[in-house]
Amino acid sequence: MTSPTGEPVGGPPSALSIRGLTKRYADGTLALENLDLEIPAGSFFGLLGPNGAGKTTLIGAVCNLIRLTGGEILVFGRPGNGMAARRMIGIAEQEPNLDKFLTVYETLLYHGGYFGMDGAEASERAEQMIDAFDLRAKRDVEAPKLSGGMRRRLLLARALLHRPRLVILDEPTAGVDLELRHELWSYIRGLHEQGTTILLTTHYLEEAEALCDEIALISAGRIVARDTAEGLKKAHGADSLEQVYLKTVAGGRIATDQLEEVEAVRGDS
Repeated sequence: MTSPTGEPVGGPPSALSIRGLTKRYADGTLALENLDLEIPAGSFFGLLGPNGAGKTTLIGAVCNLIRLTGGEILVFGRPGNGMAARRMIGIAEQEPNLDKFLTVYETLLYHGGYFGMDGAEASERAEQMIDAFDLRAKRDVEAPKLSGGMRRRLLLARALLHRPRLVILDEPTAGVDLELRHELWSYIRGLHEQGTTILLTTHYLEEAEALCDEIALISAGRIVARDTAEGLKKAHGADSLEQVYLKTVAGGRIATDQLEEVEAVRGDS
């Protein structure tokens, strides 16, 4: 039940509420099938799954970048296809989509304008994010001339510039060195401690286990398991999150003896 503003009656809204989400592409591919997902406000939520499981489609749907076949999305109680919801979301994409003609500062400045900031506010916030992500020396450098790690920093700075309440991080540390990965972990943890809700997708299982309060596993467009890392291991009789992943996301195709072989190899290395 919702109020006239779209917010649930009787309590604060979830950061993300998805009901019956379905997406079938024109070629017949069913990317999401009647998917339900509730993410509490203030949580650090991990979404794990193999390529093709539906993670990118789900994120595109939440960010109103694709047309749904069916279902409903609410962002803090507001319809996901409305401007109010869009302004509450910040996304750092897996594939950098930075304008090749804009400098670091201009990228952030224009992003602020897109979200309704006036020139002075956008400029001040851009400078804050440049310092927060150690981009000062690259302030006036165009995006294509940045290293891979610097582009990652810029993507995250851009995602956070308009102070979103829900931040979606799609493989934020893919391809970065160990030092930068831990720097980003530290910043993301601090952001969460300040009350920001975070949705993280990653192929690094140790990253999800280290950062996330709760983890959902997605396969073939459906959520197949959800709990804390420890809860998932207990529920599936597993010693590691990797074992849980293989047992659930692989749809049981990984036999017990194969799992034991993997663990034996790890023990010998």
